[in-house]
Amino acid sequence: VQLQACGGGLVQAGGSLRLSCAASGRTFSSYAMGWFRQAPGKEREFVAAISWSGGSTYYADSVKGRFTISRDNAKNTVYLQMNSLKPEDAAVYYCAADESRVGDVTYNYWGQGTQVTVSS
Repeated sequence: VQLQACGGGLVQAGGSLRLSCAASGRTFSSYAMGWFRQAPGKEREFVAAISWSGGSTYYADSVKGRFTISRDNAKNTVYLQMNSLKPEDAAVYYCAADESRVGDVTYNYWGQGTQVTVSS
């Protein structure tokens, strides 16, 4: 599967962004999907994940209540709605896919990142 993330940009603290990740290749519903992020000088960290059908979602404690992951299997796309953004949310965001695992786990497939910048 090939993954293409987009939707990053510059936003003021308290603002919102929606990231999208479009998949091509095998049937999209065959993959659990995740979002990760990496800030400069920091390790990559788990943000959110969603199961194959979308029935289960998982979030890092730092984003619970502010971020929402969703998927549209008809459009082969996973989304990350980010509200109430904080400067510490600034990072390069990556989407990932895996056939058999979901959550804060290692994923087999990764897209390129999209930059999110939050000004204070």
